[in-house]
Amino acid sequence: MSNFTVSARKYRPGIFETVIGQDNVTQTLRNALKKDHLGHAFLFCGPRGVGKTTIARILAKALNCENLSPEGEPCNECPSCLAFAKQQSFNIYELDAASNNGVDEMRNLVEQVRFAPTQGKYKIYIIDEVHMLTTSAFNAFLKTLEEPPPYAIFILATTEKHKILPTILSRCQIFDFHRITVQQISDYLKIVASKEGIEVEDQAIFTIAQKADGAMRDALSIFDRIVSFSGNKLTYKDVIENLNILDYEYYFSLIDSCLEQKLSDVLLLFDEILQKGFDPHNFINGISEHLRNLFVCKDINTLRLMEVSEGIQQRYMEQSKKCTLSFLLSGLNLINQFDVNFKSSKNPRLHVELALMKLCHLNEVLSFSTTGSNLEKKKPDSVKTYNTSAVVIEAVSPAPVSKPTGGTKISMNLDKLREQALASNKTPEIIPDQASEQSVNYNKADKESFMKAWKLYGQNLKERGKLSLAAMAEKYEPIIEEDGIVHIFTDNESVKGQFIEDRLPFNDFLNTHHLSGIKVEFEIKAPSEQDIKKYLVNDRDIFNRMYEINPAVKELMERLGLRVD
Repeated sequence: MSNFTVSARKYRPGIFETVIGQDNVTQTLRNALKKDHLGHAFLFCGPRGVGKTTIARILAKALNCENLSPEGEPCNECPSCLAFAKQQSFNIYELDAASNNGVDEMRNLVEQVRFAPTQGKYKIYIIDEVHMLTTSAFNAFLKTLEEPPPYAIFILATTEKHKILPTILSRCQIFDFHRITVQQISDYLKIVASKEGIEVEDQAIFTIAQKADGAMRDALSIFDRIVSFSGNKLTYKDVIENLNILDYEYYFSLIDSCLEQKLSDVLLLFDEILQKGFDPHNFINGISEHLRNLFVCKDINTLRLMEVSEGIQQRYMEQSKKCTLSFLLSGLNLINQFDVNFKSSKNPRLHVELALMKLCHLNEVLSFSTTGSNLEKKKPDSVKTYNTSAVVIEAVSPAPVSKPTGGTKISMNLDKLREQALASNKTPEIIPDQASEQSVNYNKADKESFMKAWKLYGQNLKERGKLSLAAMAEKYEPIIEEDGIVHIFTDNESVKGQFIEDRLPFNDFLNTHHLSGIKVEFEIKAPSEQDIKKYLVNDRDIFNRMYEINPAVKELMERLGLRVD
């Protein structure tokens, strides 16, 4: 058997000064030791692997150190320190509450507290994972914790402070530990690698630090694992292969392809990722993180929020210059929606592919929206324009026009500006009057195409559970005029608003049938008297319906001699 010791134990700090990332805790404890202002109970709270138990041991060692330094550090040379290092100290007791959480174990501990130390000044009790104690064990421990003998000091450690009884919390000095930063973990791993004679790449160390998620112990464990895999030279390629992490290059290539609207490249890239066994949900999260980093790069003051190596940071800065803020914000919102809905999707691959399709054409939609906002600046005050990403909805103010009979109107212009922009590869210059007056002369084939699209749209509404809109689509057949204006009727403002909110799927059906140049007007149509009577139901109507569908009703009436008045 070899004498190999894992790095997390081999490089465990022995004094406060060597603890990484918890300066607020170590400085307070050193000052308390120097001034001899020590409480009788400490509670260390924080995530796993950030140094709670390590600092508890250093504090326990320092409390009985015979040659405490002026800085409040244990000497590691006196008999007490040496006995602790060899795990032979009779004054320091460690209890794992995860496996010793019953009332009997706690009563045994309380019984030990009664006896004063034979050597040294204090008896120190370190209870790890203290939140695992049962309520009975806490109660058995409470009296001793409240009024311990002067030589007893308790150091409790937990990852879940909220599970500890308030009566326990109120009797302890509480220290909150925080996650160690990626940079701090990275710097420490370089020191360890240097001591071990291992050559490392900066990006490889940074990736391990990111994977550790703020826990130094996890980082050292991952480091040992990668070294066992790669030997004395630790490369970025070895790290991502061993940890099954997607390379940054995939995300940079993805965004480049999206900016150039190369959908085929995007889908093939995703297929390659799936072929390598990566989880599509993690890929979605990775896109969000990448877009967030690009957004952070837009302002030099927020660069410090990025936890990546300098080389990768420079690549982010270069790519962020190609992206508009609108693209990044809209992309983050889009990917977040797909992330939220991922678990409910029955086809995860198609779900992610749809997200990639929308992201790939996001700039095109934003460009079209910008065109609509340019029109807004040139329109008269009587017309207000609402940007809706895919279409421009114009609401005519009632001041300059008389109120139309039969209800209000909202017109939705669906012109051919997008097709012109794609054809010329630039945003066309548009004169507002011409844009608003564009219309299409419809022939019979056009009308048939629209009705086919409208029917498919109605079916789609049912499939998506929008039954009120689907019922309205069946109730009123659109009227198509010769000048290309299509009138779609609704019963009230609420349903009309729902149609407008559902404009994106509606536009997709129109574009599929090459009908993007039409003008659609939504109008409210008051129900006729015949319609009202149709929906008024009395008791006789209900009975007649029951009579029709259930012959037993007729038999019951005959037996009991009943009649309907």
